[in-house]
Amino acid sequence: MKVILKAKVKGVGNAGEVKDVSDGYARNFLLPRGLAVSADANALKSLEQQQQMADKRDERDFTRNQNLKEKIENLKLDYKVKAGEGGRLFGSVTSKDIADEMARMGVKVDRRKVMLQEPIRQLGNYEIEIRLHPQVTACLTLSVEAI
Repeated sequence: MKVILKAKVKGVGNAGEVKDVSDGYARNFLLPRGLAVSADANALKSLEQQQQMADKRDERDFTRNQNLKEKIENLKLDYKVKAGEGGRLFGSVTSKDIADEMARMGVKVDRRKVMLQEPIRQLGNYEIEIRLHPQVTACLTLSVEAI
């Protein structure tokens, strides 16, 4: 029996895939639990439309993130913070601080997209990786200076 998976099923496949499974497995496990629907003509047509819409959405997200990447790479952040002797900071600069500073400059980015191995604790210039999309990564120039 051909089914369209609605969710990831271990050993069978991922959501949105059309799979051929035994009749008993489909009727007794997949269909009653809502993990799949029978692959009739209407369901296949609906699946194709959903995939086309998802492709358009992904393409739109990709182009939006490409434009955001250009903005970010042209941006240079100067972050001022209290520091002690030897350029050691009182506290640290975290991904949240960087995201907040970028928002203040007019570029909104989620803090989870700012890739910092560990918080910055020294004065200096840093290249920060910002992962906007699985295929789009921007590099931000950050200058940490003492007040």
